[in-house]
Amino acid sequence: QVQLVESGGGLVQAGGSLRLSCAAFGRTFTTYTMGWFRQAPGKEREFVAAIRWRLGDTYYKDNVKGRFTISRNFAMSTVYLQMNSLKPEDTAVYYCAAVDVGGRRSDPSEYDYWGQGTQVTVSS
Repeated sequence: QVQLVESGGGLVQAGGSLRLSCAAFGRTFTTYTMGWFRQAPGKEREFVAAIRWRLGDTYYKDNVKGRFTISRNFAMSTVYLQMNSLKPEDTAVYYCAAVDVGGRRSDPSEYDYWGQGTQVTVSS
């Protein structure tokens, strides 16, 4: 059974940084695509970034490019989201997700496994 456990959320001032972690358990994830999504109150869940575990290629939502970086650590079976230059509009619950296929996967419905989420709050 796949289990994803996020950590690293918190309260930060605008312009600050946070690093989210997603520890993955239960499988060998080399064929997986791992994604980060977020959901603000009253809004739909939206794609933030994704990485293909084996190849390491990445892609991002346009409004986080240059500020956020997704990466993975094979030995730790962990995916990270480094978030810099945070803005109040980045405030949301951030979710880690996984799917056992490659390609560009930015639709939440394409993902099979989800973590419990971690709150990120950016104050102005």
